[in-house]
Amino acid sequence: MDICAPFAGIVRFHVAAGDQVTTGDPLATVEAVKLEAPVLAPGPGTVARLAAEDFADVLGGDLLLEVEK
Repeated sequence: MDICAPFAGIVRFHVAAGDQVTTGDPLATVEAVKLEAPVLAPGPGTVARLAAEDFADVLGGDLLLEVEK
């Protein structure tokens, strides 16, 4: 599953490649000005890779990470 940024901002990851996640686990947070949005796991799986670095600038729709079932 490709996990994408909900809007433009700075991404901060809460997981690393190889971590096991379950539905609803926080994967990352995207922050912009005074707005902060958690990025949650849509289903169980394993984090395959992070597509951005911690505290990188991202745009809405940018790939953040991949979760494999």
